[in-house]
Amino acid sequence: MLLGLTLLYVGAVLILNGLWMLGRISEREITVINLFSGGLTLLVSLKLALGEGADAVSIRNAAFSLLFSLTYLWVAYNRLSGADGRGLGWFSLFVAITAVPVAIDTLHRAASPAEWWLGLSWAAWAVLWLLFFLLLALQKPIARLTATMSIVQGALTAWLPGYLLLTGVLR
Repeated sequence: MLLGLTLLYVGAVLILNGLWMLGRISEREITVINLFSGGLTLLVSLKLALGEGADAVSIRNAAFSLLFSLTYLWVAYNRLSGADGRGLGWFSLFVAITAVPVAIDTLHRAASPAEWWLGLSWAAWAVLWLLFFLLLALQKPIARLTATMSIVQGALTAWLPGYLLLTGVLR
């Protein structure tokens, strides 16, 4: 259930960040969903890593979830502070590189449609984080592409699967 909860809000923040990048949401408003999603994924990660019954798998899952938490909290910080995002861009490269072996490992071990979806999602997220690196750190003119990718991935890799997990359709 925690995965469904997390994915639902990851979907929301990815979609809304894409809309913000396209100029459909103001600078001040986008901070709210980034703080909320970053805080939620942080709390879930801490429960996974430090909660009763924490084991190597739950700690690994927490570590990978924290990549999302820090990303969203950093976006919020940049909006509040007026920072230019270059630091977040370089962090995005770190996350993109980290997400590649996570995707490969997940796909290698996949034994169910849900596990295949998760592996493919990690691959998609690696591409999205790479786009944010190119946009923010290297200042390539790919804002529209990155925004569109964020919206599409938000819906397909997070919002819809999160909803299906929460409603019991997906297990």
